[in-house]
Amino acid sequence: MIAHSPLILDIAGTTLDANDRRRLLHPMTGGLILFTRNWQDRRQLTALLAEVKAIREDLLICIDHEGGRVQRLRSDGFTHLPPMRHYGELWMEDALRATDAATAAGYVLASELRACGVDFSFAPVLDLDHGGSTVIGDRAFHRDARVATMLAKSLMHGLLLAGMANCGKHFPGHGHVQADSHTDVPVDKRSRKAILSDDAKPYDWLSTSLTSVMPAHVIYPKVDALPAGYSSVWLRDILRGDLGYTGAIFSDDLSMEGGRYLGGRAVSPTEAAVAALNAGCDMVLLCNQSKVDAGAPVDALLNGLDAAAERGDWQPDAEADARRLSLLPVSPPLPWDELMHHAPYLHALERLHG
Repeated sequence: MIAHSPLILDIAGTTLDANDRRRLLHPMTGGLILFTRNWQDRRQLTALLAEVKAIREDLLICIDHEGGRVQRLRSDGFTHLPPMRHYGELWMEDALRATDAATAAGYVLASELRACGVDFSFAPVLDLDHGGSTVIGDRAFHRDARVATMLAKSLMHGLLLAGMANCGKHFPGHGHVQADSHTDVPVDKRSRKAILSDDAKPYDWLSTSLTSVMPAHVIYPKVDALPAGYSSVWLRDILRGDLGYTGAIFSDDLSMEGGRYLGGRAVSPTEAAVAALNAGCDMVLLCNQSKVDAGAPVDALLNGLDAAAERGDWQPDAEADARRLSLLPVSPPLPWDELMHHAPYLHALERLHG
């Protein structure tokens, strides 16, 4: 079978057990996503992630660490980063100072994570702040797509300086709908033209800078009846075709309410994963299921992906796996103690609030 390890999964605790090790060794596993429950302190996390890499060096260790209210690691020396709206507000006072501060934030974010063994954060948010979305809210840089694009590019530059790839989310835009796709199935009734000329513009303007993209669990019925993450129209025709995007595509969490319904019916994680992969995703996320029935849903998905590939319901793709591997850092990180005395990091700390 062609090598393709599309599943990003999680673990229940602060150490690995035998089931975690078995799942990480499964050929369908491509990465690990961390949550606050996996964190005790820097020493524990660094040891945990060293063990993960000893099991499989190619696994992509991920986290949602944006700043503001979405920051998984907040203690034992981690810098509390402002929400991205801070940089949009700063832009209105001094645009160039805002871009420098956003770059500083990206550098601090990535440097601290990498010092503990994390490869990758799902950032930045490219959604626009339309004012009605509670789940996006101050996670967005600005209402203006041009401002959001420039600040996101600045933050991405900071990530890059620290050796970390980036992820623009949630394509083509989650900021216009009020419903939260974690608990609902949001619907955005705007036209294709309206979406592409506003919310999706950052993906066009950053098409050569983005290294990965995460589509929204939102239905845009005037474009496709399926949520964007399951839609070949959005992923293959528009994102890759019209916008020319060549990087990796992650699904959002398959266990979210917005990801559990396809064609008006509830589907299993395996059905959802196969639909996402066939639509154009390179990787799929299944989060917070390691705590359910000793991880039975994770095992069901791993086995389900195997069976789906054998049946021909989904074709593993070596190019998709190459895009996953391209997100791994290529330079060694600075250990934490060295980072604390590293001049560029100390300067970034001074500048990150603007």
